[in-house]
Amino acid sequence: MNGRDERLASDLMRPLLRTSPIWYVWVAVLTALVAAGLFCWWFQMWQGLGVTGLRWPVFWGFLITDFVFWIGISHAGTLISAILRLVNAGWRRPVTRCAEVITAFALMIGGLFPIIHLGRPWLFFWLLPYPSRRLIWPNLRSPLVWDFFAISTYLTGSLLFLLLPMIPDFALVRDKSTGLRRRIYGVLALGWRGTTQQWHRLESAMQIMAVAIIPVAVSVHTIVSFDFSMAPVPMWHSTIFGPYFVAGAIFSGIAGLIIAMAALRRFLHLHEYLHPVHFENLGKLLLTMSLLWGYFTFNERLTTWYGNGTAEYNTLMVTQKGSYAPLFWTMVTVNFVLPLIILGVRRFRTITGCVIASVGVCFGMWLERFLIVVPSLATKQLPYSWGYYAPRPTEIIITASTFAAMALLYTLFAKFVPIISIWEMRAGAHPAPELVPPATAEHRLGETHA
Repeated sequence: MNGRDERLASDLMRPLLRTSPIWYVWVAVLTALVAAGLFCWWFQMWQGLGVTGLRWPVFWGFLITDFVFWIGISHAGTLISAILRLVNAGWRRPVTRCAEVITAFALMIGGLFPIIHLGRPWLFFWLLPYPSRRLIWPNLRSPLVWDFFAISTYLTGSLLFLLLPMIPDFALVRDKSTGLRRRIYGVLALGWRGTTQQWHRLESAMQIMAVAIIPVAVSVHTIVSFDFSMAPVPMWHSTIFGPYFVAGAIFSGIAGLIIAMAALRRFLHLHEYLHPVHFENLGKLLLTMSLLWGYFTFNERLTTWYGNGTAEYNTLMVTQKGSYAPLFWTMVTVNFVLPLIILGVRRFRTITGCVIASVGVCFGMWLERFLIVVPSLATKQLPYSWGYYAPRPTEIIITASTFAAMALLYTLFAKFVPIISIWEMRAGAHPAPELVPPATAEHRLGETHA
């Protein structure tokens, strides 16, 4: 191992070996916020859903909005990482693990919300197709059942996609540790010794997972969109919801990834590894998805206006110039206008500019999910059934605690696992000249370890 490799390993393993007092304070604050959310959930189970703002006719509110939002954020990692890995984009190496971690944690958080939303969450297993003595089986035609299949499959694949490339780094931490830490990371390394056969098997497994995970990721948010599009509710019964939800998921996922990378760069002092070019490239992707999102949003409103159905038109007007208009135009501003101004001008496409645009996009995409769920339920076909939804503190605290839970899980992960893949950084920095294909400056990972 030369001096550059030694410095690389030392910089990326520093958070694992050193802990500042600020880290403990930060973890304590996040843990308190998560505990507050868990208490509110327990209080909701004890008192019933009446403590929330869910009233007839709006029986979906903040909790289902959070479900759709977090499932969308999960597309930050596996989908983006898999595509960049398949096209062998060299700049992706410091980014992939940061992205893949977001996928795993966002799916864990988002998958809880259908259970949190249940009046009797201990009966969630009724969604599972298990042999029942009462011969009561779930309705397999329901999109809610297919949510379970899609999310569980995606979570399993995402965890594999995350854990496989972590094995060589676990072995590196094992070799540089002593005592209990060495034994723990020795178990996690699964006997990794860095032989040629092991490198080729790892590379083959990563290529297979990258190919397999992309259609799974796309299908997950498509199935989530079926929860809405298969219901005869104004502005839900739309054939555009599938690609609309997938585009919005990738959009919010990229924004979440940029925010996470900026925080890691700032607090873990990773300036030498997370360069401005990484943020610029992700900013270009964010700008592209902003334009695509703007097209879908305009298309959805245009067809509703042109169709001139009474119920759909009433719902449209409520969001365009009614009680929900401030939320709608705020969403348009932060999701379309702000990224277009900041990311469309190269001089503004800095790290700070990308972070500002990403924070706005995350907020705007949460508003978009809210505006999909609530106005349509509050403004149904007949005016006598119109209603209003106002969230209660229970829902607000649970929603806030999920963001704290994401930050807490990400903080703990960065403490115990190198947040940037050390072996991939080495592979990118030291390609063997004779192994570089003549048509490109890139090389295939694994081949450099022959």
